[in-house]
Amino acid sequence: MAAFVLNGLSRSAAQIAAARQCFVSRQVSGRGNMTSFHGSGAGPWRSWPSGGTGMRFASQGTAGRSSSSSRRGAMALAGAAGAAVAVAVFVADACNLRRAEMAASIAAVPVAKREDDDIPKRCKGFMAPPVTEVRVLRETGGDMCTRMEMLIMETQAEFCRALEKVDGGKFKADRWQREEGESTWGGGGGISCVMQDSNVFEKAGVNVSVVHGHLTEEAAKQMKSRGKVMKGKDGKLPFTAMGISSVIHPKNPHVPTVHFNYRYFEIEEDDGSKQWWFGGGTDLTPTYVNEEDGFLFHNTLKEACDKHDPQYYPDFKKWCDRYFYIRHRGETRGIGGIFFDDLDSPSQEEAFSFIKSCTSTVVPCYIPLVYKHRNDAFTAEEKCWQQLRRGRYVEFNLVYDRGVKFGLATPGSRIESILMSLPLTAKWEYNHEPAKGTKEAKAMEVFRTPREWL
Repeated sequence: MAAFVLNGLSRSAAQIAAARQCFVSRQVSGRGNMTSFHGSGAGPWRSWPSGGTGMRFASQGTAGRSSSSSRRGAMALAGAAGAAVAVAVFVADACNLRRAEMAASIAAVPVAKREDDDIPKRCKGFMAPPVTEVRVLRETGGDMCTRMEMLIMETQAEFCRALEKVDGGKFKADRWQREEGESTWGGGGGISCVMQDSNVFEKAGVNVSVVHGHLTEEAAKQMKSRGKVMKGKDGKLPFTAMGISSVIHPKNPHVPTVHFNYRYFEIEEDDGSKQWWFGGGTDLTPTYVNEEDGFLFHNTLKEACDKHDPQYYPDFKKWCDRYFYIRHRGETRGIGGIFFDDLDSPSQEEAFSFIKSCTSTVVPCYIPLVYKHRNDAFTAEEKCWQQLRRGRYVEFNLVYDRGVKFGLATPGSRIESILMSLPLTAKWEYNHEPAKGTKEAKAMEVFRTPREWL
């Protein structure tokens, strides 16, 4: 192709135009497609719907699919993209195309290269070395699995250090490797960061996991019950799953418990194509309901959602209220927040951008509440009420929580990390009902009837 360019300087204008069109076609078709690798630029990645959320959950169509065969395969595409850009510049020079077009074409590759080169430096700020080797992360810097792993590792480090600052204690980083069974390939692992029985927090856990293998029939059935249609090969569904999950149980009953989880899932089907989706959310579980706290928490989440779609917050707030509902008690676990699953549109790049906005809220939506209430005085009765509410937390997690159920159904899962969300202490009293007019009774009114906070 380089020979064609060198010999084509004296060709006719029609031939030059044909060469330019050939290059443009390569960009659009995906052969050497820079936008599909780097996740930026023009094309389908940048299109947002004009009304509504425009998303599809439990999609059965083309959204949420990727035809890339492997993380290393992305590097081959990147090399092709670099060669195509170099050829395009030569053709543009010869054809006297606009300099602005040349600059736009040239800029795409160096930006991604700088991001890849920066990966080793970014990894030094983590709580522990990433699950995937730094060398592999650098080689696959534009792949969504790599980008998501870097994001959750950075979120873990940022949140842990903010918690250490307000508490004065230190997290213990526990690195674990997934045990492989006959039904799995690959493996993976995770980093569990736990601070237990410290100054402010009775138990604080911030976990990252990156695992891959084959879905069990039970796990696949759970997904298919939500509308996912997946065709495996020989009854097997290769998957890659990664995410960050955190639950913070404070000692003081006036400091609320917080939970957040953000995750990415990829399934490879029998034809080599992939289905992908994101999920997650952040929710607050106070022992006593504080109006100012509820507003700050929900408003922080709404601002993050509004950057992407004004319908996200109201939709995901309602979804959260429905999800964290303890049906056998007829009450919610706390005052909610946002929750979503099976997010596979409007594009992978836009969905990932939304996840980044969500992870950026975990410090500002919670740490101010800890500083505000960590030194509040409390009575033995208030501590008892906290223990009873923790009992509800345990009930929800063990009976309804989708992440816990998926983890327990996946061979080789680390039980300690899955059950990290449970508090050190909790309490169950027979037929307990708070007296009318008390703070506890007012809290129960909110738990039984979810309200709007903004």
